[in-house]
Amino acid sequence: MIIKKHIPNAITCCNLLCGCLAIIQALHGNLYMAALLVGLAAIFDFFDGFAARLLKVSSPIGKDLDSLADMVTFGVVPGFVMYQLIEKSIFYYSDSLFQNPIPIFFNYIKYAAFFIPLFSAVRLAKFNNDLRQSESFIGVPTPANAILICSLPFLLEKNHQFDFLFNPFILGSITIILSLMLIAELPLFALKFKHFKWKGNEIRFIFLATCLISIAIFKIAGIPLIIILYVLLSLVYNKIYK
Repeated sequence: MIIKKHIPNAITCCNLLCGCLAIIQALHGNLYMAALLVGLAAIFDFFDGFAARLLKVSSPIGKDLDSLADMVTFGVVPGFVMYQLIEKSIFYYSDSLFQNPIPIFFNYIKYAAFFIPLFSAVRLAKFNNDLRQSESFIGVPTPANAILICSLPFLLEKNHQFDFLFNPFILGSITIILSLMLIAELPLFALKFKHFKWKGNEIRFIFLATCLISIAIFKIAGIPLIIILYVLLSLVYNKIYK
């Protein structure tokens, strides 16, 4: 019985460990490994809450621990990933355009990446204190935002049609938009399953099915489409059922 109540928190700690390891990878410029660790952390993040409900051992400490782990993995890590992307794009963009030393103001664009952990912290604090978010989300969840950002290195490497994104101004703009989406008054459905029956989970099963189809067809390029689909499905869901 004592072990059972610690299982969800242990899963949450696995999420946090992945986040710590991902920070190390991002600092060394290994953005692909950082992204894979964030993906693994997202799996742990999905199952810790499910395990708590299944074992009926939910607690305020577990909720706070989950937010602290999410802050590291889905707030700090994507901030470092975006910082590295913008820094690399600054050198690429400057060398190709100007063929001379980097303009001084370019160097400041990369610091916009840290809006991501700042707004993630605000988003998580709001989530813990907003009674409207017990069954759904207001604003894009930090895991979805982190997965989108961490998919960018793969997207830029494997799909040359997205090379236009490898631009410090565009990446900086994406950073600001995604940061604001974290705290936007946008109602979104939660992917938390209390059970696996169809009734009551229709929107979740439809979303997961379309996710698998998108990844199968578009591979990494399907991840941004999945996030957009998530927002659109949420709007439709809230329009019909709310």
